[in-house]
Amino acid sequence: SSVDEDICLEECCHGLCFVRSYEVFKKTEKKKRCKLPLILGLEIQFQKKPRGNPMKTIAGDSLNAPPSIMESDKNQEGVHLKRELGLFSAVNLIIGVMIGSGIFVSPASALERSGSVGLCLIVWAVCGVISLLELPAVELFILLTSLDCACPSGALAFAELGTVVPRSGAEYAYFVEAYGDLHPYWGPLPSFTCVWVYVMILRPAEVAVIILTFSEYVCQPFYPYMTHVPPETMDHLKKLIALLALGLMTYINFMSVKLFVRVQNVFTGCKLLACVIVILGGIYELCIGNVNNLSQGFEGSSTSAKDIALAFYSGLWAYDGWSACTVVTEELKRPERNIPLSILIAVPVVTGLYFMMNVAYMTVLTIPEMIAAPAVAVLFGDKVLGPMSFVIPLGVALSTFGCALSVQFGVTRLLYVAGREGHMLEMFSFIHMRRLTPAPAVAMQGVLTLLFIVAGNITALIDFASFLVWFFYGLAMVALIVMRKTKRNIHRPYQVLQGCGCREMNLIFVWVGVE
Repeated sequence: SSVDEDICLEECCHGLCFVRSYEVFKKTEKKKRCKLPLILGLEIQFQKKPRGNPMKTIAGDSLNAPPSIMESDKNQEGVHLKRELGLFSAVNLIIGVMIGSGIFVSPASALERSGSVGLCLIVWAVCGVISLLELPAVELFILLTSLDCACPSGALAFAELGTVVPRSGAEYAYFVEAYGDLHPYWGPLPSFTCVWVYVMILRPAEVAVIILTFSEYVCQPFYPYMTHVPPETMDHLKKLIALLALGLMTYINFMSVKLFVRVQNVFTGCKLLACVIVILGGIYELCIGNVNNLSQGFEGSSTSAKDIALAFYSGLWAYDGWSACTVVTEELKRPERNIPLSILIAVPVVTGLYFMMNVAYMTVLTIPEMIAAPAVAVLFGDKVLGPMSFVIPLGVALSTFGCALSVQFGVTRLLYVAGREGHMLEMFSFIHMRRLTPAPAVAMQGVLTLLFIVAGNITALIDFASFLVWFFYGLAMVALIVMRKTKRNIHRPYQVLQGCGCREMNLIFVWVGVE
């Protein structure tokens, strides 16, 4: 087939057709004839070159005036990710990523390090406030070295970043905008390192661990009937269930965003119901006068800076995920409004749930019981719910599947953006023409997660990569400071308040971190 100077060839192969985004297409715009590469047996459609730079329209010009960012999408030609997520779905996405299996299985790590019920509850509450309002150590270092500028504040800083750079990718997109032009080599390095750590190691490994936890709790109610099954066969069975769950999850994310939204809303509702059941069980125990454990207060509190720092680290890790909606900015309706609102709603809700669930656990269980329990919520259910105790393993299974589904949804968009920017293979920037999903990126993440599930023990790998997550968060706060200087004229529908007034508290956290 032949093509003209402006419109390139459109073909379908086996009923599947993908679209190459403009950022990839512009590299070949000077060619008057285009040859379609055959990749994985799927033909690629090159689309008509838009007038002007669409990324400038999205990230810059539309923010110089009050109208919604969605208006720029209406003027953008070609096929692109569709805005399917409203405020309710954005809140569910953040809650779905933040609440996984940790609060049900191993919330006792902070208790073990803090040493007392009272100090542990303070740690959980303060960690929620830090996630929403406080400063990472990297940004604080800059502030304390007399850089007098606004104080970005945890999750709220990401809310502002999401309106300044309304592109999918979260930290990666912010690094590209803030640092990319500062130096020909060192400028792109933060974004390049960030995307490779997230896409190739951390997120697929994290999804693998969550899915294996899902299979563990799916099998748990049947353990009394499977005592004759050898341990090796049981391990194979759990991996098989995990692979089936991974296949279902990948299929959902491949098919459509609307299907993901419906499924995610259901699973988020189920996990919130499980949390409420635990909280109501604790309230019942308090009403009948079971206050012996809570009455111990601060008895046995640790005074070691190292233990306190590790307690806060454990708590903050449980709150990770508040940036989930900024990873999918290009699929959010009215992101200039819904990003800040979703964060302001979701993080306090999760903070309240975590705090009340820990109160419930500590009401029923002693400190040694919580530390020794392989799954705290299951032990709590056995003591409080009686014959209805099966609800807890079921709730954990539903919670873990929903969390893994949301994490994979987010990382596929990150891979899509990286392919568009040239930091990953170009094929990952392709969009399915009819389903409007980054199908190659979804397939890639499914394959990587499968490899991690088959590999087995990858906890050490996750611990190593997780250290970099907080470093990237700190760099994102610095990116906001940089863009307040370099992009000061961009309209900001939301802006973090200047002068947060928390330097003394942050100094304490930095000292604890150094210790």
